[in-house]
This record gives sequence, structure tokens and C-alpha cells, in this order.
Amino acid sequence: MGELLDSVEDMKPLRRGDIVEGIVMRADSGAEGILLNVGHKAEGHVPSNEMRSMSPEDVAQLSVGDTVLAMVIRGETDEGSAILSVDRAAGEVGWKTLQDALDANERVEGTIIGFNRGGAIVMTENVQGFVPMSQLASVSRERARNAAQAPSGDRAEQQPEQESPDIGRTIELKVLELNRGRNRAILSERQATQEVREERKAKLIDELTEGEVRRGRVTGISTFGAFIDLGGADGLIHISELSWSNVNSPGDVVKAGQELDVMVLRVDAEQKKIALSLKRLQPEPWETVEERYAVGDVVDGVVTKLTDFGAFARVEDAVEGLIHISELAPRIVNHPREVVKEGDAVRLKVLRIEPERRRLGLSLKQADPEEFYTEP
Repeated sequence: MGELLDSVEDMKPLRRGDIVEGIVMRADSGAEGILLNVGHKAEGHVPSNEMRSMSPEDVAQLSVGDTVLAMVIRGETDEGSAILSVDRAAGEVGWKTLQDALDANERVEGTIIGFNRGGAIVMTENVQGFVPMSQLASVSRERARNAAQAPSGDRAEQQPEQESPDIGRTIELKVLELNRGRNRAILSERQATQEVREERKAKLIDELTEGEVRRGRVTGISTFGAFIDLGGADGLIHISELSWSNVNSPGDVVKAGQELDVMVLRVDAEQKKIALSLKRLQPEPWETVEERYAVGDVVDGVVTKLTDFGAFARVEDAVEGLIHISELAPRIVNHPREVVKEGDAVRLKVLRIEPERRRLGLSLKQADPEEFYTEP
């Protein structure tokens, strides 16, 4: 009896705002709500309008003896039991969870429930938060604006096809700012996405080895090269590594969204940079030049550069040769410009092939002697 009296004396009255853990005595998703034993004289009652955060399926799965967290919104009275709220308890716990995530610099998950002109409204940890337009990553500004202008209420029911496909989607978020007093939670999808990519990149860099071949997808094209997603991290194919041929624009070789195999050239773990190559997966043209040309062959070429000692001509994209000034014409030539100019299409005879030195000796005058000698 003494122990019982002690336990009653220690039992503090339920006060508004208290978070209590109750044992389910009865659960009903209808008007009656949930009846909880919270260890006091009377049971605690959770009305149906204070358990909206629980789906009918969640309520149906409750059994007598299960525990439920609730907030006291009205204490016990002589007339009746305490009134509790599952929703408000979940919200309070959620605020604490978000504060812990902010303090620990951790990510949380949220569900998009709507849009306004400033950004997206999300539900995270049972707290309604806001993601500014500038902090969205998976939803474009145009899509967000269109969703914010979509009809709501009765109009939305009449035009369901205009509802944004992003509503209901789960996204990862970082907590930027919390103010419980003002009920303000500001979050960022962009920071969470960047953090995830950095983690994946660090992991991928540890796994990559120079010289291996990986499958990737072109995610971006710039004037200096193409960015390739290797599965969570981007590497760069410099314009010089796109092709053995001269490349004027990376867009001439690859297209955004294209999937291709690339070779890993260098991995800089400290700078977190990955250098890739596309051309190294193909034979270097000079290595096989003797399979395509032989001394004495007459080939087509284009003059690419003039020098004092001769003219350079391209016979294929990555193979150029020299027409020595003495091989331009049967007469004495003071400067190659007297015979050819850059961009001229010419017929040339192969005089020498030196693949190891990447040299090709060519002759203009021997390719078509009739061009220089005519009948008197």
C-alpha cells in the first residue's frame, strides 16, 4: 500500500504542452479517435482531428498495448479525460529532429506538398517547411512557377491534368534555418544534392584506376571539353582528348545525354578531379598509317599552313605531311605562296613515311606532272 501511495504522490498532473507516451486501449480512425492509458486517473483521448498525420492504414494497424506519442492540449478535469494530439506531438518531435539535423549538419527527407511563387512547400519530420526557388535542384524554375499557378480547390478537381507531377515526390534536404517561435523552417535541396554528389565523387575517386574504361553519360558541353557522369561524379574530357582529329567544337563529337565509353587518364584525389579520354579508345592514326598509305601513292590533301621551307598538307583528319619547297613545282620557288595558299585542295604523291617520327614527305610536282608541263 505504501508503494502504491508513493507512486500516486510522484504522479505529476498532465499539463498543456507535455509530451506523453500512452498505451493504446482503443483505436478508431472514425470520430472516436484513440483512447490512451497515460498512467493517470482518467484515460487520454486523441480526437480524430488531432491524428491527421496518421493514415487510416496506420490507425488500423494499431493494437491494444501499442504505445503512441501524444501532446497534452487539455489536462485532466473532474468532468473528463485529458485531450491529446498525435499531430502536435509529431510536430514537436519533428522540430527537435530538424534541430538535431541542423546541429549535426545532416540531411533529412521531405515530401513536396505544394508550390508558391517563392518555391516549394515540403513536409519533413511532420513539420511544414519551405524550399526557396534558388534552393531547388530537381525542379526547374519554370516547372515550379507553373505548379504555383496551377488551380487549387474546386478548380483543381475540374482540371486535374494541370496538377504538378512533382507533388508527392520525396527529396533530400539540408536544414538552413529554424525558428520554432515563428514556425519557420527553411531548407535546401540544392545543398543536399551537392553534398550527395560530393560523397559519391569521393567514393568513385577511391575506386577509379588510371587506364580503365568506364561507361558514362554526357551531362554538359563547354568550349573546352565535355563533362561525363560516371555514376554520381563528373569527369572531364578535354577538347584535345575527344578525337585524334582536330576538333573545332566538342559539340561536333558528342551530344548531351549521349552514353559512351571513356578511358580514365588521371585521377586527382586531392583536387577531386577526373580526367577522361575518348580518343584513347581508338588507335592512334600514326600507328597504323602504313596500313593506309605506301610510298608512291597519290592522295588528296588540303594545304593547312605555309612556311618559308614548304607547305603542310592534311591527308586525313589527324595526319599531316610536309611538301618541301623543292617539291612544290619544277621551277625555282622563292616562297610557297607563289604556288599554293591555305585551304587549297591538292593532289599529292607520298615520298616518305616515318610513323615513329610522325612525318610524311609529300610532293605536289610529282603527283601530276602534266599540270606543270604543257605541249608547246
